[in-house]
Amino acid sequence: MEDGYVYRFRHGDKPLGHAEGGFLLCGFTMALAAHAQGLHPEAARWSGRTRSACGPTGLFAEEYDVAQRQLRGNLPQGFVHALLLECSARFGDPTEAVTSAG
Repeated sequence: MEDGYVYRFRHGDKPLGHAEGGFLLCGFTMALAAHAQGLHPEAARWSGRTRSACGPTGLFAEEYDVAQRQLRGNLPQGFVHALLLECSARFGDPTEAVTSAG
């Protein structure tokens, strides 16, 4: 992780090094995992941080270059958009709010 963006693996001495950006699919996956564990504020932070990597057209790429603050890789990336919708659906479920309030 770097600056709130999740990478697919530790860079270390691997061939890609910092040539790979934060993997946006992983950021939304972290949000869903935190939400499933009942860590709703953390889930909102993961989701919000990942959403902030959206391009000017409202689309997400596969990766986000944290240092240069720009999108990288395939654009648009359908899987990233699918997890954005999944996060929105799960986090915005009004029946969950009633259940959580108890």
